[in-house]
Amino acid sequence: MEFTPVILAHIAAAIAAVVLGGAALLMKKGTRTHRLFGRAWVALMLAAAVISFWIRRNGEFSPIHILSVITIVGLGMSIYAVMHGNISAHRRGMTATYVSLVIAGAFTLLPQRRLGYLVWHSVGLI
Repeated sequence: MEFTPVILAHIAAAIAAVVLGGAALLMKKGTRTHRLFGRAWVALMLAAAVISFWIRRNGEFSPIHILSVITIVGLGMSIYAVMHGNISAHRRGMTATYVSLVIAGAFTLLPQRRLGYLVWHSVGLI
């Protein structure tokens, strides 16, 4: 498998989501900036999740695609919660989705994975 434009778009959206989501979680909640960052983060997360459906091994979906479905559902539920004034459910859902993103990213960086190998090899650790 090579780094196709689809894979690169997925990686770019995911990396941007890690940065933007982290910033949104750290800033004061409810502000205009928090809402702007949050909306951009949701768009990046949706992009990364939807794009992942075009990343397949031998034309088949893999178990990792379940995370994409969970991400889309989780984002929808969190948005629904905040639109209906359930801030605690919104906070829990968005935090859980962000933590899931970070965990998925960590697994992607394992040395036996293609991206992980590239990263660790480029800094001389493998």
